[in-house]
Amino acid sequence: MSQAESYTTYLKYVTLEDMLKVILYSAQSALGLTPMLYHIRYDNQQILFIQTGAVGAITIHYIVHGDEPSKKFIELRRLTGEFQFAERIGTDTQSLYIPIIKLENSTLKFPV
Repeated sequence: MSQAESYTTYLKYVTLEDMLKVILYSAQSALGLTPMLYHIRYDNQQILFIQTGAVGAITIHYIVHGDEPSKKFIELRRLTGEFQFAERIGTDTQSLYIPIIKLENSTLKFPV
């Protein structure tokens, strides 16, 4: 195990809704940062993940998703935590519009 891997923590979620709660919490923090939502095909599986933390202590939050996301964004309602996939950024001021960033490759080794 490399030094970088020893400081990386992986948290696998049961549902996408649970993982999106991390984004809601982060967006409401004092820093107001919204993590990026990444998609990658890994080991013949569709993985959606976010990265939190800083250099030296990184946490990867992920879920094995059934299908490749067909839309470019997730509309995440701040007050209820409900979400839906969307093709573009909408006009609902009570929602976060999170782009799904598709990766071709990554050095991460997901424990799937």
